Amino acid sequence: MLRLHSYEYHRPSTVDEAIALLAEHAGDVMPIAGGTDLVPNMKHRLFTPGHLVSLRGIRAMQGIAEDDAGFRIGAATTLNAVARNPVVRESLPSLARACELVSGPQLRRMGTIGGNVCLDTRCTYYNQTLFWRKALGYCLKKDGDACHVVKGGTRCVAAHSADGATALLPLEAELTIMGPAGERTVPISAFFTSDGVWNRRMGPGELLISIQVPRPRIGTRHSFQKLRARDSIDFPMLNLAVRVDFTEDGTVADLQMVASAIGSYPRKLGKVGTLAFGSRLTDSVVEDVAQEAFRQCHPLDSIPVDAEWRRAMVPVLVRRALAEITA
Repeated sequence: MLRLHSYEYHRPSTVDEAIALLAEHAGDVMPIAGGTDLVPNMKHRLFTPGHLVSLRGIRAMQGIAEDDAGFRIGAATTLNAVARNPVVRESLPSLARACELVSGPQLRRMGTIGGNVCLDTRCTYYNQTLFWRKALGYCLKKDGDACHVVKGGTRCVAAHSADGATALLPLEAELTIMGPAGERTVPISAFFTSDGVWNRRMGPGELLISIQVPRPRIGTRHSFQKLRARDSIDFPMLNLAVRVDFTEDGTVADLQMVASAIGSYPRKLGKVGTLAFGSRLTDSVVEDVAQEAFRQCHPLDSIPVDAEWRRAMVPVLVRRALAEITA
């Protein structure tokens, strides 16, 4: 049985209290919301903080609000609450779908949208017990100096595997982050980096407080597609989020496409919008877009599924997404 190490648990009621606790115990502290990813990682001794700062009692980080500009989603709002919210389902169906497909119902009731955005990257050689990692030899992401995925690699390529975060990218969401230096707003498109060890532009003493999603334009449609071994609990082998803005006459004004679980950050695919611009999504246009996405996606062996098969599934998901959008 894998057991947790000893730690002190703090329960602040405000964001300021939480940030103060993170600063007080800097270097030996982590925030925890639902804990659905952090707790298993702690059991594997990937993280061993002496202090945990709970975010579950902070009301300012919970709930979904709507105004003329769009939607504010508190970072501590559960994935289940986002997926089931009627306003989100009506206006942001791809986000609702992404949250609905995270793991199983028990974990969605505990896991939060903010935790999903900040989800730790995953790798076959990292998400293992301490005994397993010690026997193989540690890796770049934890305790070692070698990459077992890219031989001779000097940069970690653990995979980004967050469903909700992927769906938020084509929706042009913005993140409100608070820390000792105050509050700042970051477009989610500028939040992620290519370093699998820490793939987000966020300091250890900072907290993601809320997510702002602009109201979709008239004529905008979106889709979220997820590939996984079992349609119940598994992390993605490939994610695809698509947004298409249509003109009044049904031609494409803009097409945005993001793929994840193929590298350390969710990747926005270029050129696909140019191929579709000014056209209707006919079978030939959809196929051109699907093949361009295939050319750009090169999944790494960070997760235990054949990379070439995952790449072959890219155009399949593109076709499914655009078929859903034009239905």
